[in-house]
Amino acid sequence: MRNRPNVLTIAGFDPSSGAGLTADIKTFEALKCYGLAVCTANTIQNDTDFEECIWNDIEVIKSQISILFKKFNIDYVKIGIVQNWKILHEIIDFLLKKNSAIKIVLDPVLKSSSEFDFHSPNVSSRNPDLNSIKNHFEEVLKKIYLLTPNYEEIQMFYTDKTIEETVRHISSKTNVFLKGGHRKEMLGKDELFTRDGKYFVLNPKNKNIAEKHGSGCVLSSAITSYLSLGFPLLKSCFRGKRYTEKVLSSNKTLLGYHNI
Repeated sequence: MRNRPNVLTIAGFDPSSGAGLTADIKTFEALKCYGLAVCTANTIQNDTDFEECIWNDIEVIKSQISILFKKFNIDYVKIGIVQNWKILHEIIDFLLKKNSAIKIVLDPVLKSSSEFDFHSPNVSSRNPDLNSIKNHFEEVLKKIYLLTPNYEEIQMFYTDKTIEETVRHISSKTNVFLKGGHRKEMLGKDELFTRDGKYFVLNPKNKNIAEKHGSGCVLSSAITSYLSLGFPLLKSCFRGKRYTEKVLSSNKTLLGYHNI
């Protein structure tokens, strides 16, 4: 029997289990991986309401990461909500010290589906504080394997650039999977921009879908799962999209089912 690859999620805790690290663990398990989890934040939310986010201390996060690396071989990590770009950069550097070849999939959760803002994403302004944010963000892009923003988030990173300019800039540093669930036209059309200049369109297949709380978390963790199973980037994105469509079509509520 083949051993399952270990996959780590570093994300927030959602009591409704539609999003965050519990949704990631469900996805890892369904796709025949073994899921490990480090909690960045406790949240007070359900599938429709978000009231509060209580951030975990960075030293606690690093201690949780350390004890896992003492026992497990971890080559793939999915990261969700983190307090700010500085702390995210610190977490990524800490991971790279544990495994210099680790592949990191970053799902940049900037705002919840119920409009709760986690932190300011704009890195285009010129005051000293935002220059520091910009430097951390730029370094993060160089060190991750894949960024998975949605169509609203990609527009929030550089407010002084067009979407096309932003994609060109980011994809010169890392691979970008642009999720199309928030597009006004061609809803569900996803796009993959690779660091080596390749471009792929992934169109939706299943039309019998319903909106789900945490669908972005499921998609990024599904892609990470397939990468850990040995699939190349494009195939991992394609399979991750198809798996997410199954969750979206599993029922008509905001909380999807994961079929094992």
